[in-house]
Amino acid sequence: MGRRLVKMLFIIPLAILGMLLFIFIGGEIVLHLWNWLLPSLFGWREITFWQAVGLLALCRVLFGGFGWHRPRRYSFRDRTDDRCGRMTPEERERFRQRVLEHLGIRSPSPKPEEH
Repeated sequence: MGRRLVKMLFIIPLAILGMLLFIFIGGEIVLHLWNWLLPSLFGWREITFWQAVGLLALCRVLFGGFGWHRPRRYSFRDRTDDRCGRMTPEERERFRQRVLEHLGIRSPSPKPEEH
């Protein structure tokens, strides 16, 4: 057998075991937290282990995705950082002053120039 096949035969059972362990521990944590807090705080019913696993899966879908991610878009912050990186310190200060004036924030009194 090739090394890659042997490695896969070792990793696949470990990955399955890891997923089952995650489901079990995650389900138990959700179950105990729900049954400890929500019935006493809001008067909601207690849930079963399988309902807790379903809730865990629902939260994973809604808030965590499925584990794959699209490439990150070039964001506004990235563009701003690029522009500011190309500015001289004087241009950066002028830009900062204009933004503060636009926002209606008083700019600090100008520092006296040192010669």
